[in-house]
Amino acid sequence: MKIALPDTSGVLSDYHLTGTPIPPTPLGANPARVVFSAAHVVADPFSANDPTGRASVDWGKTMEFRAYLSDLGIGIAEAMDTAQRGMGLDWPGALELITRTKTEFPDALVFNGCGTDQLDPSDATSLDDVTAAYLEQVEAIQKVGGRIIFMASRALARLATSPDDYIKVYGEVLQACDQPVILHWLGDMFDPALSGYWGTDSFDAAMETTLAIMSQNADKVDGIKISLLDKDKEILMRRRMPEGIKMYTGDDFNYPELIAGDDQGFSHALLGIFDPLAVAVGKAVGQLGAGDTQGFRDTLDPTVPLARLIFRAPTQYYKTGVVFLAWLNGFQDHFIMLNGAQATRPLPYFVDCFKLAEQNGLLRDPDMAVDRMQKLLGVYGV
Repeated sequence: MKIALPDTSGVLSDYHLTGTPIPPTPLGANPARVVFSAAHVVADPFSANDPTGRASVDWGKTMEFRAYLSDLGIGIAEAMDTAQRGMGLDWPGALELITRTKTEFPDALVFNGCGTDQLDPSDATSLDDVTAAYLEQVEAIQKVGGRIIFMASRALARLATSPDDYIKVYGEVLQACDQPVILHWLGDMFDPALSGYWGTDSFDAAMETTLAIMSQNADKVDGIKISLLDKDKEILMRRRMPEGIKMYTGDDFNYPELIAGDDQGFSHALLGIFDPLAVAVGKAVGQLGAGDTQGFRDTLDPTVPLARLIFRAPTQYYKTGVVFLAWLNGFQDHFIMLNGAQATRPLPYFVDCFKLAEQNGLLRDPDMAVDRMQKLLGVYGV
């Protein structure tokens, strides 16, 4: 099978498909690593709402994708930035998403994003405002029986003047949580408004603050997700984690090495890239559980160029590549996103995503994917 694809000058050449689709391999009980996919949402393309207005979600297709992840045995990190949280999906929409997922998949492994996005950072005047916003979301999520991922706060980043401010706010909110949570250290490459989070631009100082928060609230913390795209920083922190608290890699550039680990430990995973890579993740973690570390690396290592492409700078636009591949794979019938985000990457990006996904066996129905890619090319006048 082949498809004519353009280069950056618009010149067409035949691309011959060579990949073999990976068959779904569900994880069994007690997998070798705890793995979460931060899952995207499917927009409703027929809504009369403006793309920059209130989010219109196709709830049926959105839940179908979560069923797919759950059937593979992969945990769902709900209402995170992959779901365009704070970038098209507001807090009321996030709470509806959290509630629907809990209702439809009551026994699935699901943790839910809890932040302060109902509070405009410019309207926050004190740390008490930030704490109150966090507590509002904690109460709402726990009311429906949901577990919590403690997301970074743009309002806190704006108001905090020292690491002690973070220790105070996090400590107060963690004490209100009825089950251990996952903390999320999100780098400013994902959200520029989070620059200087933890009260410093120094990684070493920020690490000390997060370690202090975890140590002081150890009974309230399941783990921490580090999204800094720097494996050495993650490994350094992983070796200093309080006993019993997990490191969840959020490194979409170096995940195979970090999950495989070394003689001093390993990382679990909570990744946006595991949305399009879910079928490969199920296979690879199964191989790791069977003691086949080389097979694990052979499955996941070749996917890294695709991940690096999807998450290239400006990194916050990675959701476009994630949803593009969901469309190619038939998880939705259109390539429309909340906030019009399908327009935030250029055509050559989509061409390269298509090629790399196909080569790694990530297009589950190549005929459908080719047909849809041709339709996209037509929109660009190809």
